[in-house]
Amino acid sequence: MKFDVSALKYDDKGLIPAIAQDAETGEVLMMAWMNAEAVQRTLDSGRVTYWSRSRQSFWVKGESSGHVQALVEFRFDCDRDCVLVQVRQTGPACHTNRRSCFYTAVRDGYEAELMAPMI
Repeated sequence: MKFDVSALKYDDKGLIPAIAQDAETGEVLMMAWMNAEAVQRTLDSGRVTYWSRSRQSFWVKGESSGHVQALVEFRFDCDRDCVLVQVRQTGPACHTNRRSCFYTAVRDGYEAELMAPMI
């Protein structure tokens, strides 16, 4: 069956959460938002494209920083309301210059910054 971007379930603002995962290691890199056009642009170009809620515009990951996400595989969950983009990440994924945005844990009730190296 041919995939249709409208078959995904977007929220009332037309957005769907997108989890970026390193295709080789399985590490979760970041979460951002896509709309139907960002999904289609990602599938067409092979470069992951998100929708910026604050700027109300598209952004291709790495377009200005060089920290590109090349699409390896596009998946969606059983409810079709969340997508997983498996990527080949060049450089850090996080705007803090860390490999992953998920560098803070809660341990014994306290926030703990993980000591993952910055790239």
